[in-house]
This record gives sequence, C-alpha cells and structure tokens, in this order.
Amino acid sequence: MLSIYQPDGGTPAPEVLEPIMRELDALNTEMRAVGAWVFAGGMHEPSTATVLRLKDDEVLVTDGPFTEGREHLGGFTVIRAADLDEALEWGRRLARVVTLPVEVRPMRYGSC
Repeated sequence: MLSIYQPDGGTPAPEVLEPIMRELDALNTEMRAVGAWVFAGGMHEPSTATVLRLKDDEVLVTDGPFTEGREHLGGFTVIRAADLDEALEWGRRLARVVTLPVEVRPMRYGSC
C-alpha cells in the first residue's frame, strides 16, 4: 500500500492541484496498464474522523483524528508488486507526482 501523508491545512489552489491531479491520473493509468493498480482513494479532512476506543467494556466515541499531528493520511493506492523494490519504485514515482511523503508498506491479504 502506498500511503500519502498530507500536511494540515486547506486544499491547494487549483493552479497547484490541477497539474498534480493530471500527473496522478497518468500514473494510475500506467499502473492499470501493467496490472499493478488495485484501487485508490482519497481521504476527507482529519477533522471528519470519529474514533472508537474500547475502555472498561464500553466503546467510547470521540471526534477528530486518532493522533494529533501536523500530517495525516491523505490518500492511498493499493498495488500489486512482485517485491519490495518494485513497490518502492511505484512509491518513488507517486512521491514525485504528489510532492508529499509516501509510505510503502506491505499488506496482509485475507483474515489476520
């Protein structure tokens, strides 16, 4: 999974965001063409999060993100890769396109 970390703050201006989205679409198209792309999604602002936490046999509900920080998960892409090197190369390309930090992490399939 290629996770994109986004700084707190508003959405970039259209003149900044539009070229990034075009390049991202091109990269996703390339990933689909070679069978690497599985699915992707973008996240709403961290302030829209609701956290559920078990405490003393009760599930507490709180507003806001789970962690306090200046960067939050902004989106992700799930890919198929033969090995870590291939996944890192897709991650490098994604980081160049979105200009944000990208975490590459293997996923477990099926039940854990």
